[in-house]
Amino acid sequence: MGQCGITSSKTVLVFLNLIFWAAAGILCYIGAYVFITYDDYDHFFEDVYTLIPAVVIIAVGTLLFIIGVIGCCATIRESSCGLATFAAILLLVFVTECVVVVLGYIYRAKVEDEVNHSIQKVYNEYSGPNTDAPSRAIDYVQRQLHCCGIHNYSDWRNTRWFKESKNNSVPVSCCQPNINNCTGTLTRPADLYQEGCEALVVKKLKEIMMYVIWAALTFASIQMLGMLCACVVLCRRSHDPAYELLVTTNSYA
Repeated sequence: MGQCGITSSKTVLVFLNLIFWAAAGILCYIGAYVFITYDDYDHFFEDVYTLIPAVVIIAVGTLLFIIGVIGCCATIRESSCGLATFAAILLLVFVTECVVVVLGYIYRAKVEDEVNHSIQKVYNEYSGPNTDAPSRAIDYVQRQLHCCGIHNYSDWRNTRWFKESKNNSVPVSCCQPNINNCTGTLTRPADLYQEGCEALVVKKLKEIMMYVIWAALTFASIQMLGMLCACVVLCRRSHDPAYELLVTTNSYA
């Protein structure tokens, strides 16, 4: 029975190591996705520390790949030292992912305040389509999120660009895609997106942070199973003389 339990735990460990390799790629992808998306919305969100969870999740993904190598080698070679190292690194990664979850929730709670603080300034800096980075960011967000203005399209009346242009129009990025020959004129408000961008930017950034949180929670639970299996193999090996003899015999064979 003991030998069967050890064999089962080793099989699970090998399978988990394959999952760790897949997880490493997924975590790195999620971290990269957060960086790329943040770059599109960084003008609306000035707190660069929000990227810390993404940085940590990429580091964890890299470490998981190394863990997979160590775990496979230790399991196949039945190395007590290797399995102990494997379990210790898994514990470290588990703690790190718990930190990611906590940081994710902290920064997720700060998103709305950050956007509220920054968005008015960004809209006031708008200088026209395809000009500077803040202006391109506004046009990009309005097209991507199907929104116009901060709370609605009428917010454009209070911007410097609207007052200087004197054409009673908002940027064409406010135009709904199914409207032909839309110029952004406020005389035809039905042609424009009706929802403001502030709430949608907050929602998008919170969704991004939730991807990080759920990824960390999911793979933390898998790592708990990996630590458990490694501990089972180590404990049964240390208390089963027959298994020690079998390993020693196989080593000399």
